[in-house]
Amino acid sequence: MSKALTKLPCRNHLLNGTGVLTVYRDPIPPKKPAPGQPGLRSDFVPIEPELFIAILTDNRILAFNGHVDLGTGIRTSLTQITAEELDVNVSSVNMVLGDPRDVPNQGATIASASIQITAVPLRKAAAQAKQFLLSLASEHFSLPIDALEVTEGKIKVKQTPERQISYGELINEKRFDLLLDESTEVKSSSEYRIVGRSASRVDIPAKAVGNLAFVHDMRVQGMLHGKVVRPPYTGRDSGAFIGNSLIKIHTDSISDIPGIVDIVVLGDFIGIVAEREENAVKAAQQLKVDWKPIPDLPDMKDLETTMRTRPSKLRRLKQNGDTEKALQDSAKTLNRSYIWAYNLHASIGPSCGLANYTDDTLKIWSGTQNPHSLRADLSKLMDMDEALIDVIRMEASGCYGRNCADDVCADAALLSRAVGYPVRVQLSREQEHGWEPKGAAQLIDISGGLNAEGGLSAYHFRTRYPSNDAPTLALLLTGKISGEDRVFEMGDRTAVPPYDYPAMDIACHDTAPIVRSSWLRGVSALPNSFAHECFIDELSNEAEADPIQYRLKNMSDKRPKALIEALSKQYQWQPQVAAQNIKPNSNGRFEGRGFAYAHYVHSAFPGFGAAFAACTIDLEVDSNSGEILIKRVIIAQDAGLMVNPAGVRHQVHGNVIQAISRCIKENTEFSNQGVTSLEWGSYPIINFTELPEIELVLINRPDEPPLGVGESTSLPIPPAIANALFDATGVRFYETPFTPDKVRSRLQSANFSSGRG
Repeated sequence: MSKALTKLPCRNHLLNGTGVLTVYRDPIPPKKPAPGQPGLRSDFVPIEPELFIAILTDNRILAFNGHVDLGTGIRTSLTQITAEELDVNVSSVNMVLGDPRDVPNQGATIASASIQITAVPLRKAAAQAKQFLLSLASEHFSLPIDALEVTEGKIKVKQTPERQISYGELINEKRFDLLLDESTEVKSSSEYRIVGRSASRVDIPAKAVGNLAFVHDMRVQGMLHGKVVRPPYTGRDSGAFIGNSLIKIHTDSISDIPGIVDIVVLGDFIGIVAEREENAVKAAQQLKVDWKPIPDLPDMKDLETTMRTRPSKLRRLKQNGDTEKALQDSAKTLNRSYIWAYNLHASIGPSCGLANYTDDTLKIWSGTQNPHSLRADLSKLMDMDEALIDVIRMEASGCYGRNCADDVCADAALLSRAVGYPVRVQLSREQEHGWEPKGAAQLIDISGGLNAEGGLSAYHFRTRYPSNDAPTLALLLTGKISGEDRVFEMGDRTAVPPYDYPAMDIACHDTAPIVRSSWLRGVSALPNSFAHECFIDELSNEAEADPIQYRLKNMSDKRPKALIEALSKQYQWQPQVAAQNIKPNSNGRFEGRGFAYAHYVHSAFPGFGAAFAACTIDLEVDSNSGEILIKRVIIAQDAGLMVNPAGVRHQVHGNVIQAISRCIKENTEFSNQGVTSLEWGSYPIINFTELPEIELVLINRPDEPPLGVGESTSLPIPPAIANALFDATGVRFYETPFTPDKVRSRLQSANFSSGRG
């Protein structure tokens, strides 16, 4: 948290003081508590305005957004948007993110929606504030508004610019409150002077000089240290045994460790509080605990069978034409299944939280991606009204989805209440890897066909996504909520292909979770796009067509076609049928090129689209070892208006690197009891020496609305790798990750010969 943010006026002054102009929205009143649940989200939750803009008499500007910056740089982009509409310098804006008491509830920071969706009311609020201040200045100067102009927060008379007044002087010691007007007009792209230009990250200077920013570094007076002892069912959150498996703890097993303050036991929740962290760590490792036998997981080595046999409910998404008849009438049909492995979020820094429970109030310092939901969960866990819970959002290790950030805060809250002191809880690497909600595995079945001319005829698509929303762990372990199956309808992201199949039948099997899982970058859209793009690539080969030309021929949307053509030009793509020149190079490896396109469509079906993305990949594969060397990636993206092009470039690079890692390396392993990928040796990620050359083709459309870029360019990477492997070997790959063992095994099963030429 920067020094500037620590000196901001209190919320009471912003809501009730003088010398303030605010733009606000009336909040949605809290729901009444359910019968039998007194004190949860009750009428005591304050009904206060949700602020978007506050301008103070000293010319400071506060801007509020309900999302948080997970390392993606949205604090910088949101600051640019605000400064643009108010015609002030970026340095004049303090961007307030995340803290539920301060910011509007705009949902979790997910689905690349921060700039695309939640920035819209902020932008309109800033424009509305400027228009109101211009009206005040018009009265002040006794001139029409069109005789005035704004420069760096000062309103000047155009003809005599020495006549000027600042925003703060106009506000003076008065108070102005403006209800957000969603119809407010904002600037056109031709007027931009800040938006659309690369800007340095506003959060970096404070971090560079060591200012407090990360929750891991937070300390308070009187703080104790907590460690949790998790049950043996590592990474599982459904089943009757959840929260009901503890038999006994042997307190005498840690009697030799000094400074133990308390051992807290609630259901299957066990926490140890100590005066010093190293003693808490030792006690957690040494404590002897008896557990009931745990039911075995299904066979996680055979993910396909396991996913097919899980309880599910078919949800139809889109039907065009008679797909069954179209398949029967097709000249050529293909039936394929694609398997996506479980992935870890694999946050480099294990999650940390700090809680202080005093006088029936609770203060939490957290790295959560969703402070409002965390506060609601803590309300349920602690039997407290939300009004008494303060969540202070700080930065944490990157997650790109739901890691253990909320879980560790709930742990800290329970321990702080038990001992009456602030308690800091830091998870171990093993606990973070083991218990963080996994990016869900996925199974996709596709049947498709070609007509006699090699054109598309039909597409039958079914996807299985065994996931829930990963309830906060302490709620399950303490028995506050049951371990029943919770089926989450998130398997439908980008389920509809981007190609013009005359007949389509698209549906999702909403599948009960197998292990604790939740959203990870790309959610179900990543595996769905993997299947779509591998399948269309195979169809193009059956039609004896170039992969890019075939896609363009079967795509009617001009915008992605323009993106693909720009990428093709950058690559200098020469059309040819894939896998026509399979022979080893001078190093004895086989070279291939692959292409894929994807449009990330998120939120509840039918959802809305984020940025468009396409990529080419050049790689080499060693047929003897199975090792893949990715040499060159060209990634193209159309994100509409790019608020901060530098930030967009950073996001695209991050997408590419993480997607490559997930596709060729990352695979969560399980025993019959739970997760066994508990350290980096068993869950390798890509390292710096393995990074390919990455080229960017960013389409600038300043007159189009901004589209989310946090996930879109992940989607085409895995299928482009798979398609490049086919071009290199003539063998199709249907299951991630493409580890050397899997590649070698697949080539052997396909009778691939390293001597082909």
